[in-house]
Amino acid sequence: MPRAGLTPERLVAAAADLADEGGFEHVTLSALARRFGVKDASLYTHVRSLKDLRTRVALLAGGEMTDRIAEAVEGRAAGRDTLGAFAAAYRAYALEHPGRYAATQIRIDQELVTGSPAMRRTADVTYGMLRAYGLEEPDLTDAVRLLRSTFHGYCVLESTGAFGAARDVQASWDRAIDALHALLLNWPREKRTDLDRPHPIR
Repeated sequence: MPRAGLTPERLVAAAADLADEGGFEHVTLSALARRFGVKDASLYTHVRSLKDLRTRVALLAGGEMTDRIAEAVEGRAAGRDTLGAFAAAYRAYALEHPGRYAATQIRIDQELVTGSPAMRRTADVTYGMLRAYGLEEPDLTDAVRLLRSTFHGYCVLESTGAFGAARDVQASWDRAIDALHALLLNWPREKRTDLDRPHPIR
């Protein structure tokens, strides 16, 4: 019988908090069971495995991050204004919730991605911003990969204190967004083929 008070939603939220507190790699069923003062076996009524738990954390975090980004870009003028707001919301979430953010980087089964409203909304928000630059596939996919790589790399380096130069980190970030905006305005278009299809996770 399920232990009173335990639900999948409570367990996933607690696991996300554990990730932020100690790192996503330290999210285990045993650690989660200790948090609730129960035996490991009590959790299997609500989550199938550690992989299932971590996937649910990834989906939760992805939804939270997308909500923050969508709120940040709503009502803004297309172009540099929207790109800057998108990037700032991405960076803020990554730095404020390092464990949750790490969860968003794991590979998720394609069926779960396709069936997840949060993942579909991520694609809608991202593509909506980039289509304002006149991009279509396959350039959309290339641009998404460039932005994701740039934002992710910057956030990871910043979070570990890897930027040692005297130059202000925020100033460098702002210049990077300016450079990305200029690149997107002048993107070298590639002819679309029938093999190029939109995809929610790049």
